[in-house]
Amino acid sequence: MTPPDNATWFLPLGGTGEIGMNLNLYGHNGRWLLVDCGITFEHDLGSTSGRPKIQMPDPAFIAARKHLIDGLIITHAHEDHLGAVPYLWPMLDCPVYTTPFTASVLRKKSGWRGSVLPAPLIEVRPSDRLQIGAFDVQWLPITHSTPETCALLIRTAGCSVLHTADWKVDKRPVVGPSWQVADWAGKEFEGLNAVICDSTNALKVGRSPSEGDVADGLLQTLAPLTGKVVVACFASNVARLQSVLRIAHATGRRAGLLGRSLENMYRCALANDYLHPDFKPISHEHLEYLPEYEVLALATGSQGEVGAALHKLAMDTHPHLSLGEGDTVIFSAKTIPGNEVAVARLVENLRARNIAVIHGDNSQRTLHASGHPCQDELIDLYQSLRPDLVIPVHGEAEHMTANANLAKANGAAAALTGRNGDLFHLAPVPGVKRQWAETGRLEWLENDHRLISA
Repeated sequence: MTPPDNATWFLPLGGTGEIGMNLNLYGHNGRWLLVDCGITFEHDLGSTSGRPKIQMPDPAFIAARKHLIDGLIITHAHEDHLGAVPYLWPMLDCPVYTTPFTASVLRKKSGWRGSVLPAPLIEVRPSDRLQIGAFDVQWLPITHSTPETCALLIRTAGCSVLHTADWKVDKRPVVGPSWQVADWAGKEFEGLNAVICDSTNALKVGRSPSEGDVADGLLQTLAPLTGKVVVACFASNVARLQSVLRIAHATGRRAGLLGRSLENMYRCALANDYLHPDFKPISHEHLEYLPEYEVLALATGSQGEVGAALHKLAMDTHPHLSLGEGDTVIFSAKTIPGNEVAVARLVENLRARNIAVIHGDNSQRTLHASGHPCQDELIDLYQSLRPDLVIPVHGEAEHMTANANLAKANGAAAALTGRNGDLFHLAPVPGVKRQWAETGRLEWLENDHRLISA
């Protein structure tokens, strides 16, 4: 079960056949390279607490071979890509490579959870190229819904692989440089043996909206409002944070941040120069003392999470802000499948107190933009790169099948779908061995501070 020197393998332990908790392995010449280490949130409808379970891939296969690991690369700062590092890194005990912004987020998360910070934690810049043991790795800056997201061009002897990570095309990203598929036109992309590609939106026609479109939609929605306004979004979306701060300045409002994760993300973004220094939030403690027409808050809890800032506002238990008739909550986030009941309950509680609710799922304006490619973006990718092989990941079976079909119809010589534990041969001859490695899930018990099999 050791990769030979004349072959390159791909082995997903998490994130293939599901959306979330990514853990990917590349094997070559007796060594392993890990890409991402994330969590997922599972809702227990029978739970009285209302809090989701924190689950992550079981790394037992690679933990038993940790002496063969050359490194772990974290592609970006989303929970489903880095959230398991504070829990699982002691089992792996290997160098961790990531960009400065993501490293800042990882330090915050490790400190908050009281876990051991990975060592060494090696910072790389987008566009850097490093030799990591048996693997030549180049970080490729792309656009997504958090800064410094990078695809990876992984080279081994006789094989070149593009690991896309999460991506989209965005010509107006608000934060960070723009990117489009045409930017990948150099010689290094010729003759790709394989593309390991994000499948999240493969069932959706068209293209993902730009963050710039969301900024426009939020301004148009918010400008006429006269009462207090709360915008709910994912804490990791720094572009959305920047847009709300700019809108506050443009409309004469004062913006405050409600939620620890938002405050942490703001500090990480500010420390890495991703926020305009002229647009700063006020302390959340000051919001309640402002005239209603000046109040603008950005809040966590768009998925109906019990205990998050938006839940406390709906229950009128937030210590620093109270909402009522004439006020508005704008959901600048889509409802993640599985969270429909929790979000509907949250909206019902808000409206029961005569608070107006505008949800991005139902608005004619663009109030949220996915960070993942829709069908036209995937088609552009495959027609441009024309790889020998495409392996869809980061999706359930129907998403990955749709992605594979798009690939084969638009320039890929072949496409293989599978699930966690399947061993994909990338070179010299493409193929797959089903359920080659054992996989599973671990669950974090917060009260006991330990992991159990899920």
